[in-house]
Parts: sequence; structure tokens; C-alpha cells
Amino acid sequence: KIFMNTLKYLQSNEFLLDVDLWRLFANLEELNKISLRFLKTFFETVKEHVSKSESPTDFSSILRKFFQGDLCQTHQIYCLNYTSAVFYLENLRQREDFGIYLKQWCEQNEQCKRLHLPELLVAPLHRLTRYPLLLSNIWKRSTDETEKDFIWSLKEKVEKSIRDLEGKVKWLDNFQKFRQLQEVIIWPQVWDRDKRFFVPECLKQSLRENSSENILSSANRLLLHEGRLTIAESTRLLDVYLFLFDDFLLITKTKRNKKKYGGSDAGLIPVCPSLTPELQSFIREGGFCTVLDQPIPLDRLILKNVDPVHVTVFSLRNAFLIQHENRYRQCIAVFLLQAQTETAKKTWMSQIETAISNYTTQHETKKSTAFCFPAESSEI
Repeated sequence: KIFMNTLKYLQSNEFLLDVDLWRLFANLEELNKISLRFLKTFFETVKEHVSKSESPTDFSSILRKFFQGDLCQTHQIYCLNYTSAVFYLENLRQREDFGIYLKQWCEQNEQCKRLHLPELLVAPLHRLTRYPLLLSNIWKRSTDETEKDFIWSLKEKVEKSIRDLEGKVKWLDNFQKFRQLQEVIIWPQVWDRDKRFFVPECLKQSLRENSSENILSSANRLLLHEGRLTIAESTRLLDVYLFLFDDFLLITKTKRNKKKYGGSDAGLIPVCPSLTPELQSFIREGGFCTVLDQPIPLDRLILKNVDPVHVTVFSLRNAFLIQHENRYRQCIAVFLLQAQTETAKKTWMSQIETAISNYTTQHETKKSTAFCFPAESSEI
């Protein structure tokens, strides 16, 4: 509330007018009111029971009123906005004026107890996950069987609500991550990628319509591992950035723009906090990734370790080989990759092997389900 009310005060004095209160705090005011009302009603009932020991403690009506009412719903609205709020906050923190608001106007307040805004924004999420524990403790101490059944069913509904919310939050987080990757990863046209392919200018427009960028638009795809490596070419080492998804591997070349993101641009080009710190820093520096070659499907990827003998002979360090095969099992591309350390190399190889294994298992299961026939009748 200190951060929210201070921002309101500053905006009333025409400072930080472009900062969106809802994007940062969502329905926090409504959530505070409902949570406080629940707390007061709950403790008034306890207090009444203590002062009048003969009167029975009626928790059912309170729990029904709040848990079947707006308490969980307001938490869900806040939680669904949380990932977006962190995304927005990370972007705003690059600005000098917003930094002054955070550090000098808010964080120095004694009531904040040296906590920063990201640490405070996550508190309502923790509160929501504690409600089933509260209901469970009430259930244990309840003596009325009807009341116990009601409280238990309520606890299960709240737990299901939290599980559903976790799925939605993960989906939103993944969606924002892939939306960022779509902006950062550039897919060159086939004639730009390989000079062997000649296409007259009059035909280029029709080919451009089949954009490769839509590959990353699927919300169901997962990014498993990413990081910087080098590719050994015939005359040089090339810096590359690899993205390992749950169905293919993408190799990109890293490039930097002269123009850096920051200052006034920070509000225009946000950086997703769920990406690795290395990639976040790279994006803020104006970096982008150009696709080096077509995506390598995991069922067409062959992974090979480079023998230690070749390390000495060809001066290769922490190297491994990736082979791309077509559907006829012909090798159409080979990439000799080098990691910074032997540990990084082992991590990459392990991640790729696991991804291939999971992908193969998943598709074999789908095939067996598709070709599964009903059992024959004993009469046949």
C-alpha cells in the first residue's frame, strides 16, 4: 500500500503519469478490503466463543460467505496479473525517475522492513496457498460431522482452484516468454540464408507470405534449455545462441544493434523476466538472434560426442556434434559446437538426450493410441 499510495500521490502531482497503476497492482485495493473483512469476521467469531464459552463456534457460515464468495476470486484475478506485473516492473526499473520513486520514496520507509516491491507483490500468492491449511486445521478441530463434511469439500474446492490457477499462470508466463522470443528471433528468407537459391524479385513476395515466425506462436510449446555456444567453421569460430524446445532445436547467430533499449525506450520494449539473465541482458543491449539454419526436429537430430583424441589434434575444446537428418535418413546438415566448459557441454548433451527421449516416448504413445483397436468379442 505504501508503494501504491505513493505512486498515486506522485501522479496527482503530475509525476510518473505514464505508469499504469493496474498493470503494477491490479485489484490489490479490492483484495485488501475482502481479506481484511474475512479476517475481522473470523476473529470476531473466535472472540465471541472465548467470551461466551457455552456458545458453539459457527465457522461454516463465515467460510461459506467468503470462500464461496469473492475471496478466492479476487485472489485469482490478482495472481493472473502477477506475471505481467513483474514483467512490467522489470521494464520500469530501467528508468531513472522510477528508480528514484522506488528507492527514495518507498523502500526507505520503515514499514517496508527493507523489502523491495517484487518481494511484496508476491505476498498475495503465498496467502492464497495457505487457505487450504487453514481449512484443514478447522476441519481437524471440528466435532460436528455435517460441518466437517462441508469444510472438507470446501478445502478440496479451494485446492482445485489453486491447481487450475497454477496452470493458467504457467500458461501466461510461457505465452509472454514466447511472445518475447518472436520479437528477438529473426527468420531470414531462404535466398538470404543460402546463396544457392535464386528467386526473382517478382516471386519473392508470394514466398514471404509463408512466414516462419509463426512456429513460435504455439502456446503449447515449451522452452527446455537455452544458452550461448560457438560453432566451429572452416576458418573461424562463430558465436551462436541455441534454443532447445520440446520438439526441435534452433541454432541462431547473435547480433547487436547500435541502438540500446533503455531510458525512454524501456516502456516500449519490455524484457520478459522468465528468460535467462544472459538473454535479458543481451536484449537490453539491443541484441537479436538470426536463425542460422532450419529448425532441427528432435526425431531427426543425432547427437555425438567428440572423441578426446580429436580435441588434441584439431584444438577442439568441450566439443560435441549435432547431425540433422531428413525423413530418408540422409544427413543434410552438421554442426560442430563448443561449450565454454566441460560441465556446460555435459549439461547441453544431457538436456538434448532427455528431450529426444521424451519426444520419442510421447509420439510412440500417440501412435499406439491411434492404432489401438477394441478387444475382439469372445463370440468371434
